Amino acid sequence: SGKVVYVSVPKVDFCPMAERFYKGIIKKDINKKQQQEAIKKIIEFKIKRFGFFTDKRSFSLQRTQVPFGASEMLMRALEDKIIDAAVIVCDGAGTVITDSAKVVQSIGARMHNIVMTSPIDKVIRKLGALGCFLLSKDALIDQIAGVRKAIDLGYKSIGVTLNSSSALKLERLRAIEKANAVKITTLITCTTGIREEAVVKIKRYGDLVWSCSSKEVRMLIAPIAKKQLSQLMPVYVISKKGLKFASASDNTLKKKR
Repeated sequence: SGKVVYVSVPKVDFCPMAERFYKGIIKKDINKKQQQEAIKKIIEFKIKRFGFFTDKRSFSLQRTQVPFGASEMLMRALEDKIIDAAVIVCDGAGTVITDSAKVVQSIGARMHNIVMTSPIDKVIRKLGALGCFLLSKDALIDQIAGVRKAIDLGYKSIGVTLNSSSALKLERLRAIEKANAVKITTLITCTTGIREEAVVKIKRYGDLVWSCSSKEVRMLIAPIAKKQLSQLMPVYVISKKGLKFASASDNTLKKKR
């Protein structure tokens, strides 16, 4: 229907990234009710402008939105052939496998954490016409199964986005990687409210992690990170594989490849 029906109470009081991209809507020192109204306006803007969560979903947005955003980094890694496919999530379609840099950015730009979605036939058909592979027709979100399908399709170097609740699955991804002799680069996003046990898994098995508003990520990951990208919202590069992946987005790393 393209309508916002419910907005939960925000877990944080202020987000500098949101203020930067939604000037005049997100402000400091507003109460929770005002925050909810602001979030509602932002989602309504995305529905109207980009067709999010509707059959008018646009896949033409290909310019950079966030310098070190996950979709931007996946886009550049595909362009540099550091990876040959990305496993990502799209509203109305669920888990998507694509080797198109343009499609990755079109799906991920302006999109945030999606924990569930419903299938939208027109969106699914659009992505099929763009050469994407979908995990299922019922818009299932399952990044483990998405990586397995990418491997079955013949991809050997795969970038996959995971939210903080999926971080506990990182060990399984490493087992899949080893068993199939492929390379899997993990991008852990949306870590606000993450549990410490998940941070421990990221520290051991992750490649890149976005700090968002997580004190746990900053405290436990920052000291062991091989590289920090961005100051406004730090992105921590944890592994050598992560450094190679990040080199497509950070010129200072290119000479180290």
